Amino acid sequence: MMHAGIFTGYYPYGLEETCSKIKGHGFTTAQLDLHFRDVDLSAGQITEAKAKKVRDTFRAHNLPICCVSGYTNIVHPDPGERKKRNDYLHEIVRNARAFGSRYVISETGTFDPDSDWVHHPKNKTEEGWDECRAEITKLAQTAYDHGAVFLLETYVNNVVGSVEETVRMFAQVNHPGLGLLMDPTNYFEAHNIDDMDKILNQVFDTLSDKICIAHAKDVKRSGEDKTEKHADIGDDEALESHTFRGVGEIELPAPGLGELNYDLYLQRLSEKHPNIEVIIEHLDESDIPRAKEFLDGKFVANGV
Repeated sequence: MMHAGIFTGYYPYGLEETCSKIKGHGFTTAQLDLHFRDVDLSAGQITEAKAKKVRDTFRAHNLPICCVSGYTNIVHPDPGERKKRNDYLHEIVRNARAFGSRYVISETGTFDPDSDWVHHPKNKTEEGWDECRAEITKLAQTAYDHGAVFLLETYVNNVVGSVEETVRMFAQVNHPGLGLLMDPTNYFEAHNIDDMDKILNQVFDTLSDKICIAHAKDVKRSGEDKTEKHADIGDDEALESHTFRGVGEIELPAPGLGELNYDLYLQRLSEKHPNIEVIIEHLDESDIPRAKEFLDGKFVANGV
């Protein structure tokens, strides 16, 4: 059976209280955000003792950590900023096993200087591709050297933003330290959202063997609002990756609030990954019970 999980960052508390609340909502796994009110896990502050404390606290709540968030813009156009971001991402990758999981996740980034999610023309150039591939190659090697796997998450406005680009990156970085985070909503744009089932089938026909962890959010047309959308999730210190809800023509709400064909998604996902962790995102704490009930209902309805 599939396992429903949640990003820890949607709980703005200390380590112990976060674990208690996640367990209280009935989850059986979690994606670890390095963001607790009482443990400093920022750049340069990860230690073996802190990682052990996090890992053991989750274990005490019988709540396995299935993956670790490392989201950043790995191709940031400012060289100094790119180095700072990627140094921290490599730090997270080196310590992943100490936190209790071998998987660390990030999207591939954009050359836009002001946003991690807005398209930039350089994203679709060979120069931009080569720079991104070089960073992913280094991340895969660091992961491999430390018993971990770096998971690429495709997103339409990033350098790796389509099924074809994802396939190409895996062909060019054919490395045991690289895997895929499956989030089908990230492949949709205005031009293909009306061909949802076709795109979903294409994703799984070509990428199933690379999938390690899956996400659960939703997708729909954004209506009148074409700006970069962020939600107020009741946490003044929330990371932008947790407040982001889409940009341009596409909105990315919580699971059950959009148009994603969840039945087809879960059916195709289960073919090769019947016991995979599926991590809920893009919501605030008050909406978590509804979202989990929706996902659990889809698990039951589809026998997964």
